[in-house]
Amino acid sequence: MKRDGRTLAHNTLEQMRVLAVQRMNEGEHPARVAASLGLHRSWAYKVRALARGRGRGLRALRSTRGIGRPRALSAAQERQVFRWVNGKSPAQYGFDFGLWTRHVVQELVGSRFGVRLSLASVGALLARLGLTAQKPLQRAYQRDPVAVERWKSETFPALAAQTRATGAEVLFWDESGFRADAVHGKTWDRRGQTPVVQRPGQRQTVSAASAVSAKGAFWFTTYPGALTGELFVDLLRRMMYRRKKPVHLVVDGLPAHKKAVVKRYVAGTAGRLTLHFLPGYAPDLNPDELVWSHAKRTGVARSPLRTG
Repeated sequence: MKRDGRTLAHNTLEQMRVLAVQRMNEGEHPARVAASLGLHRSWAYKVRALARGRGRGLRALRSTRGIGRPRALSAAQERQVFRWVNGKSPAQYGFDFGLWTRHVVQELVGSRFGVRLSLASVGALLARLGLTAQKPLQRAYQRDPVAVERWKSETFPALAAQTRATGAEVLFWDESGFRADAVHGKTWDRRGQTPVVQRPGQRQTVSAASAVSAKGAFWFTTYPGALTGELFVDLLRRMMYRRKKPVHLVVDGLPAHKKAVVKRYVAGTAGRLTLHFLPGYAPDLNPDELVWSHAKRTGVARSPLRTG
């Protein structure tokens, strides 16, 4: 039974070639050598011819790595593509689209390097560079990176140290809204048949506020309509009811949080409640944002709110 040499590993074939040449040099017939290894007789003759010649010998029998078709871009050009995409926006290179796609990369490579890549080649290039398609986080352009860094490196560490020294606790506060007619997430159905989810026809809404600590303590409430300064004070009273430890409450810059009525109430707590404001346009600094993301992704997404 003949063996297909293409199914063997390169190092195995190399050892077989060396062994065959050694046996043929000792006087064994090529046909018998090939038969003993399970290969066609012509293979032995080709191997012997490959090893003959000045300066060749066993060196010519070594396995070599096939380099295949050379890449259209050099290593330096590929590194440049990585620098273009990594942390940058297509708008910085004259495109009117804010997200990277294979088409955008294809056009940029063509205009800068004069090389036309197929979309499949662009996808393979991006994967080779360690770049993957991901849902981006949203950042407001009004965001102040200096203020954000100061909060993370100075303000909050000082606040945490203060609360440990005084026996107080830090809570992060945030509000959100839920619509009865909103459907989040995806579901399954037959190809070409859009699934239908029953929901209320009225656009009813409910608002919610919550406070969460780094240790997992959680408080929440619901309320109708939009948040006002007076309503915020009422919610703070509910949160502080029978609370024994002083609270340092971290909130965002919502106008209702800065009303005069709120300042009067906080001043009247005699230090039991203190407000601290996050830098503007930095929701990623507030872990309470994850509460609403989780609720909408796992709760409302699975069962839309009912009327009333």
